[in-house]
Amino acid sequence: MENKYGIVGVAHVGLPTNDLQKTVEFYKSLGFEVIMQSYNEKAGEKVAFLQIENYCIETFENGQAAMSDGAYQHVALDVEDIESMYQKIRNEKYTIITDGIEELPFWENGVKFFMIKGPNEERIEFCQKL
Repeated sequence: MENKYGIVGVAHVGLPTNDLQKTVEFYKSLGFEVIMQSYNEKAGEKVAFLQIENYCIETFENGQAAMSDGAYQHVALDVEDIESMYQKIRNEKYTIITDGIEELPFWENGVKFFMIKGPNEERIEFCQKL
């Protein structure tokens, strides 16, 4: 199958929480390692990235976690070229739910990303670490 979008893997799964420290401690007890903690000023949220092997969770304290089955908020896919990906997604009329390509000061050099809606109202993030 052709990979016309340049998706290179799953970056992370997004998990909202009402208590970041409790969530971090839970996943650490399962063997996850905190690989980054930050503060998303735009959203006003504390954020932690937890990793075990090749699986990464982005958990963010937003005070709006559903606290029920289906609690994950989004899946993020790594892409090679975020600008090219964005143009392809726009041209094919997917429903973009972010304000274009956005940036956050996560990781060493930042990250660019945007999100679309999937067929089940799920959020799909495309991101490129800079």
